[in-house]
Amino acid sequence: MRADRLVSLVLLLRQHGRLSATALARELEVSTRTVLRDIEALSAAGVPVYAERGRHGGFALLPGFQTELTGLNHDEALALLVAGSRRGAQAFGLGAALASAMRKVVDALPESSRATAAGAARRLLVDPETDLLSRRQVAEEVPEAVMTEVRRAVLAGHKLRIRYAATDQTPQWRTVDPIGLVTAGGHGYLLATRSGADRTYRLSRVLAAEELAEPAQRPERVDLGRAWQERGTRFRTGGDQQVTVLARVNPARREDLVGTALAVHAEEVDADGWLRLEVTFQDSRHAEWALWQLATDAHALTPRWLRVTLRDRAAAIAASYGG
Repeated sequence: MRADRLVSLVLLLRQHGRLSATALARELEVSTRTVLRDIEALSAAGVPVYAERGRHGGFALLPGFQTELTGLNHDEALALLVAGSRRGAQAFGLGAALASAMRKVVDALPESSRATAAGAARRLLVDPETDLLSRRQVAEEVPEAVMTEVRRAVLAGHKLRIRYAATDQTPQWRTVDPIGLVTAGGHGYLLATRSGADRTYRLSRVLAAEELAEPAQRPERVDLGRAWQERGTRFRTGGDQQVTVLARVNPARREDLVGTALAVHAEEVDADGWLRLEVTFQDSRHAEWALWQLATDAHALTPRWLRVTLRDRAAAIAASYGG
């Protein structure tokens, strides 16, 4: 038990550079007195650990000190980090052991990858509510070439071009900003944004994928668990139904509207030279966003709830400037 704790102490110092006795005690879940005794034991064993005094002092290792750990390549370590992110370890009282194991995994990475491994793992989520041991769940097949491109774009933070076959629709190419990957109930999902609107894509419906060189527009840090909780139920139960809108649009802004829609069903020119377009959007939020972006260059004619939503939104903004 103490030997494992000493290894964990060394790994913490290697990964953080310098830590106080209080910080080490908190990480190792022991008293500061125990930490001081362990530091003495390491010194006696020839481990080059030293103390730095002062306000920002603490314990540190001499530069270049290496521990003997089994090496892992980046994908192997990433897989273990993702597996270790599940809450099951806490339920079985293995939280401390898991934390120690994850420190060893990170330390086993090449130095060039160590800094990015933990961040990359936060972009991948095994849904904690999913029982991966259930025999009733059958994982969907996703072509390896597709999965590789999608994963690379997610981890690198690049835009992604996918050919997606939505239910009852002709497959279309779409360029998205990937947020993260989630597996739940045997299904894989890509969380992304497209034209500023949230999107959730089922990986088994991605027919082809291409990582682009252009950086994705996404937050640097993401709580993937929370994002999935907000989107997942709606996506799996069909809570976000597609919305068909009849709109009157300035011809000069046609592509701005059509470019973000899922489909265009009808188009004609009215007496004033404006276009009347019948288009379908992913969901209600997508429809509202698309029409709002065009301001006075587009008028929603149907459905009525969308007209009311846009009117109330404009009224609220106008009222905020009333003074």
